[in-house]
Amino acid sequence: MASSLSHKYYILLNLCFLFGLCFIFKTHHLITPNLPTLSSPSITDGCEALDRFKDPETKCWYIKHNNPCVNQGYINYLHLFYCVCGGSPLLGYALLVSWLLVLFYLLGNTASEYFCSSLESLSRLLHLSPSLAGVTLLSLGNGAPDVFASIVSFTGAGGSANVGLGSVLGGALFVSTVVVGVISLYVGERRVPIDRSSFFRDACFLVAAASLLLVVFVVGRINVFGAIAFVALYVVYVVVVSTTHLCNGSEKQSNSNSNPSPPECDELGAPLLGFVDEEKPKPKPTLIENDDPQIEKSELYDRLRQLVWVLGLPLYLPRRLTIPDASEENWSKPYAVASATFSPILLAFIWNSQIGESKKLAIYVCSALLGATLGSLALVTTERENPPRKCSLPWVAGGFMMSVTWAYITAKELVGLLVSLARVLGIPSSVLALTVLAWGNSIGDLMTNVAMAVNGGPEGVQVAISGCYAGPVFNVLVGLGVSMMFAAGSARPGPYLVKGDSSLYETVAFLVGGVLWVGVMLPRRGMRPDRVVGGGLLALYLCFLCTRLAQTLGLVK
Repeated sequence: MASSLSHKYYILLNLCFLFGLCFIFKTHHLITPNLPTLSSPSITDGCEALDRFKDPETKCWYIKHNNPCVNQGYINYLHLFYCVCGGSPLLGYALLVSWLLVLFYLLGNTASEYFCSSLESLSRLLHLSPSLAGVTLLSLGNGAPDVFASIVSFTGAGGSANVGLGSVLGGALFVSTVVVGVISLYVGERRVPIDRSSFFRDACFLVAAASLLLVVFVVGRINVFGAIAFVALYVVYVVVVSTTHLCNGSEKQSNSNSNPSPPECDELGAPLLGFVDEEKPKPKPTLIENDDPQIEKSELYDRLRQLVWVLGLPLYLPRRLTIPDASEENWSKPYAVASATFSPILLAFIWNSQIGESKKLAIYVCSALLGATLGSLALVTTERENPPRKCSLPWVAGGFMMSVTWAYITAKELVGLLVSLARVLGIPSSVLALTVLAWGNSIGDLMTNVAMAVNGGPEGVQVAISGCYAGPVFNVLVGLGVSMMFAAGSARPGPYLVKGDSSLYETVAFLVGGVLWVGVMLPRRGMRPDRVVGGGLLALYLCFLCTRLAQTLGLVK
């Protein structure tokens, strides 16, 4: 789409957006005030004291003068809700929900468009086998939103570790019940059998991961070695999967598992918010009919693409200018030079947000010099038409690192928004993590796995069902394992305290119950998913939602 605009107009749009971005960063302190704390014997520190006030004016005063909650993100959402939108709560809720949808899109689209692309390139450079790549890099690409949200919640201040636990457990429950249930309903009439050994292997590891996490909840603490045990169990899972493929000689089946990787990686992409990527072909609209339909359709289609491209520019341009992309389909030398120049500056901005004021100027100067050097090298050593071929590893590594950086930024903002929204609604943050965050991060699995099962034939059903269990295994063992490893390392020499509430215990129970339901019913149905299996899973998840709703409303303690 950019090629259809004049070069000068495109540069003007970029410069205008960068100017607006600089203005936002400049006025950031106006959004997040850092005022001195007033000493008052009647007011205590922490978000709990905020609940003592009833009207928005006093809550705004308390937030300004006490800064009660440590935000995970870069925006003080409590100040935005009570101070900026204090006179209109509906406007505040509309802004928070709209921004929540945007963050979900950014997190999923970054994972699908940039993170998965770098993982696929990395897999080719490392010459990984399809089966090994499927249970490592592909699982990492599919579970990236949950993993990053979990890491941010454990490593950030403010005691929001339950957000990460709720996100991973809620997503695992959603995928293993709702997604498997919908697949079973769709393919029930086709009577397609699935492999018994593969199912029980994945189901047993999922139950083992949930049981290990339950032990952590009961003990209430974990150290670095306990967190390493989570990752070690996933290494065992990878070895078992690889050994199974080698012993059975099922490399053909492994290839079939790896072929659908692009739709698996497309989590929360275009279908979520209707964002249309200008670089991909799209079907033409067929809603308008007149004397010359082809011309009218083409004109309307071009106008819609222009409108969508302009609206999506604030979400597309910052990532495109800072994430190196050396793939054949997305190669652009101007963008490559820009990403090599601006990526060190973005890293410096994130680094400076974590340290004191004394070293910020030196870090910005060093990052600007490094960016200018890398940009000059990219300008001299790259071609305009073709991406680098001989020295592609630095570009792939840079794309991987910067896509992780953008996913971390988005996940940090998403966790901060959910914690603040839970404070505004007066409910535990783990409840929103178990529902809203889990749904947002798992909607891509629902769309892609169901489409794969419906359109992929018998092998597609096998891959879809396997993905519904292998993905949660990765998220629980690696996502939570790495998160708790970071948290336990920062808490040394003592252990890291894990305060699991009742909702997390219940989620583990529903998760294990769903796996056991399928494990009992599938052999009785000849290992063929049908309406009985799917209906039972959907009913189980509906019971979970009713339980959460009743507890949130105070109907059940």
